[in-house]
Amino acid sequence: MSEQQEQEQSDKQKYEFRKVIEELKGYQGSGTQLVSIYVPEDKLISDVVAHVTQEHSEASNIKSKDTRTAVQDALTSIKDRLRYYDNKPPENGLVLFSGAFDSGGGRTDMVTKVLESPPDPIESFRYHCDSEFLTEPLEHMLADKGLFGLVVLDRREANVGWLKGKRVEPVKSASSLVPGKQRKGGQSAQRFARLRLEAIDNFYQEVAGMANDLFVADRHELDGILVGGPSPTKDEFLDGDYLHHELQDMVLGKFDVAYTDESGLYDLVDAADEVLAEHEMLRDKELMEDFFKQLHNGDKATYGFDQTRQNLNMGAVEQLLISEDLRKDVVAYTCENGHDEYDLINSSAGTGDHDCSRCGATVDADDGDREDAIDHLMELADQRGTETVFISTDFEKGEQLLTAFGGVAGLLRYSTGV
Repeated sequence: MSEQQEQEQSDKQKYEFRKVIEELKGYQGSGTQLVSIYVPEDKLISDVVAHVTQEHSEASNIKSKDTRTAVQDALTSIKDRLRYYDNKPPENGLVLFSGAFDSGGGRTDMVTKVLESPPDPIESFRYHCDSEFLTEPLEHMLADKGLFGLVVLDRREANVGWLKGKRVEPVKSASSLVPGKQRKGGQSAQRFARLRLEAIDNFYQEVAGMANDLFVADRHELDGILVGGPSPTKDEFLDGDYLHHELQDMVLGKFDVAYTDESGLYDLVDAADEVLAEHEMLRDKELMEDFFKQLHNGDKATYGFDQTRQNLNMGAVEQLLISEDLRKDVVAYTCENGHDEYDLINSSAGTGDHDCSRCGATVDADDGDREDAIDHLMELADQRGTETVFISTDFEKGEQLLTAFGGVAGLLRYSTGV
């Protein structure tokens, strides 16, 4: 499998996991009856079955009959699912969820979900029984990877913040009392220069204090620190060893940045693109910039479900751009006159009747073939050799893909006029 195919498979898996997590987070049990089990790769399935059997036996001591029955039913369902596995879990382990949830009107329904091979290895076996499913460990795995400290400064002001995954977070700022350069003669010039150097030194210490307070506690999770500003300010700051010694060793580079307010933090990320070349946000950003460039000045961009789907069918899409927050289903209809049409609807919405746009014939809702829109588009992309890229909404143009372009767009191999 190529690196591109591996990345697409990983993105698709993360999308599927996010959908399941969102569904699970919507369930609420009337008691401690929703069971979550995290199984690491090195845990034998037989040991897990033995644990579930023991929990089933101990659940007979639960005073509430409804809760007791619900927990035992959930454990039975999990035990049945475990029978499909050999004595070792899949790579990275597996997670099982089962339980009875409130479905309204005093009724309950049962749900059981199994997630195999999460993005990161499950570190330890965990059995959890509560009124909510335990999804936080999985959510942590799906969180944007990469944590960088950001510092921009000149002799007037400074800002420090985070680059978390694809998101820049300004946190602290400071303004200096460094006087501007003045021309004075005699001893006054020397005294002024000395006072100015002292003020600069004090300001650098203040900036280092902000950075130390923010970064030191998380230094073991940091992937690096980026420092930006005009010369010689950033050079003086780093050469003066103002930062905590462990942070000093984590500086990946210093970069020329014209602004040192909050916008300077964003400029710093742009200036450090070579250092962050493997960082996912930059690829998303570059693709969206290419898309907007083609949209305004070229003819190799498409957007919207219908247009993008048509271009996919023609094999004209080089890269399919899908918002990772897109939650839509597509319903395929075929009218009595053989016309195929598609409706894009919210995943939570019901399927309705469809009036054919070409002949006006009505197709009953029950005759519509419904599936996840992303699955539908990715299948077409796979058939046409199109690369699929999931775009984050954590930056402006990524959010615009979802809000202004329907969450679906494409960069074309050639112009189609569609």
